[in-house]
Amino acid sequence: MLSLPSKIHAARPAPQAGMDAVSQPGPLALRVLIIEDDVEAAHHMADDLAASGIVTEVVHDGVEALEPGRGDGAFDVLIVDRMLPGRDGLSLLGELRRRGVQTPALFLTAMGAVADRVAGLQGGGDDYVVKPIDSEELAARVHALARRRARPATPETTALACADLELDRLQRKVRRGGQPIALLPLEYRLLEFLMLSRGQPVTRKMLLEEVWGFRFDPRTNIVETHISRLRAKLSEGGGAPLIQTIRGAGYVIQDA
Repeated sequence: MLSLPSKIHAARPAPQAGMDAVSQPGPLALRVLIIEDDVEAAHHMADDLAASGIVTEVVHDGVEALEPGRGDGAFDVLIVDRMLPGRDGLSLLGELRRRGVQTPALFLTAMGAVADRVAGLQGGGDDYVVKPIDSEELAARVHALARRRARPATPETTALACADLELDRLQRKVRRGGQPIALLPLEYRLLEFLMLSRGQPVTRKMLLEEVWGFRFDPRTNIVETHISRLRAKLSEGGGAPLIQTIRGAGYVIQDA
């Protein structure tokens, strides 16, 4: 297969009066890796994001995305197509998660069945959007994913606990009864948000906005599915359930 070269699209700041726009990224510009085999679509996407001040690099197959300096944490956000040559997007992201890469990932794909969405989110994706997508919405979702990754921990909230459940926000590790619990990145953020709100109900809408970055209800059971999976993982060692459902109000995590 012909290997297509990657291309970096620099952020485009607004030009000053009497000057042409320049293509140099600012020091704090977001860096996004676009993994998309449709060359034209990928570069249109990159140009749209560059217009929003986001620096992008494009690769066109899953194998290339696994090369050093690509999907291994060098970028702030990954945009991944599901159907890729070399290695499909789901397999690609699964491999990155197994390597410990926590970079937020947005699946942007034509595969829009409910089962496809569930597979993408359960396979390590942080967001899942079906093509086509408006350029402003894409930029907003990228910024939302980057904000969640960059949200700093304060000294008072670096170590969270509920009963025998412990969450270390600096090392991003979770233990219960001293035993480590392996969570996917999205499951970790869901638990983190619940524990930061310990004892206080959080609504489905709050979870959609704070964990998934949605400003609308996708009309799926995405929250319920992930709460169920998280509950199961937290109780694998036989511990009492800590996440409670409050009818009409949402969810709360508290001592059993």
